[in-house]
Amino acid sequence: MYIDLGIILVLLIIVVVFFRKFSSFVYAFAIIDIFLRILTFIKYNSVPELRNLIGKYFPESISSIIYKYSNGTFTKILMWIYVVIFIVFLFYITSYFIKKRK
Repeated sequence: MYIDLGIILVLLIIVVVFFRKFSSFVYAFAIIDIFLRILTFIKYNSVPELRNLIGKYFPESISSIIYKYSNGTFTKILMWIYVVIFIVFLFYITSYFIKKRK
């Protein structure tokens, strides 16, 4: 029941423990979310057997996990944190490309 939430939390804790940088956490968070969204695309555009397998074991995104396991004001707070993490991710990616160009 809570397998999807547990896997995401364990992955993020492992990143924090081993890398100990906020930027590593942000990158890992974005990578996990992008991976889940790619799996969601594959789920909706593939054969039924693969749809059932992916749909059973993987959530659609981190935001779907937030909506699944929380409600009310707590959900809004978590979604704002989610958006802020992606804003920071966008800042990191943009600054990387600006530095790369020079």
